[in-house]
Amino acid sequence: MPGGGIMASISDQIELYLRELIKRYQGQVEIKRNQLANDFQCAPSQINYVLETRFPLEKGYVVESQRGGGGYIRIIRVKIESEKEYLQDLVRNLGGPISQNEAEGIIHRLYENDLINSRERALMDSVVHKKVIGVNLPYRDYIRGRMLTAMFEVILKIKGSGEEE
Repeated sequence: MPGGGIMASISDQIELYLRELIKRYQGQVEIKRNQLANDFQCAPSQINYVLETRFPLEKGYVVESQRGGGGYIRIIRVKIESEKEYLQDLVRNLGGPISQNEAEGIIHRLYENDLINSRERALMDSVVHKKVIGVNLPYRDYIRGRMLTAMFEVILKIKGSGEEE
């Protein structure tokens, strides 16, 4: 079975395997859903679940699917072309509420594209966690959105002034 790892769930194994393929093939991979399900001894719906939850657009992926006998799934890692424009878009579009999952996805994408380092990622992940915010919904998501916007503004300012490490 590809992906290995006794303790990892089947979803974790499939995700790891797909991430390795995407990395190996420079950001784009095409696979057959049924073949992958066969390799992992799971239902094709399990593959769909992994694609929907682990490879969404907010994490920087486009998933194209064609059903039928010659059907395939294509996963494309979308590169951030302009760091400054991406950060400006985040600041402009994050005025409202954001869920913890969405926030973590954006933070992960910043890290994957080398816009933040591992320490900054860990700090940002901890700050957006519901236990740290400590307020009930829907206010928690609004607070999280404002905190993320403030963090992105700082990153944008630092990158714009060349104050980086």
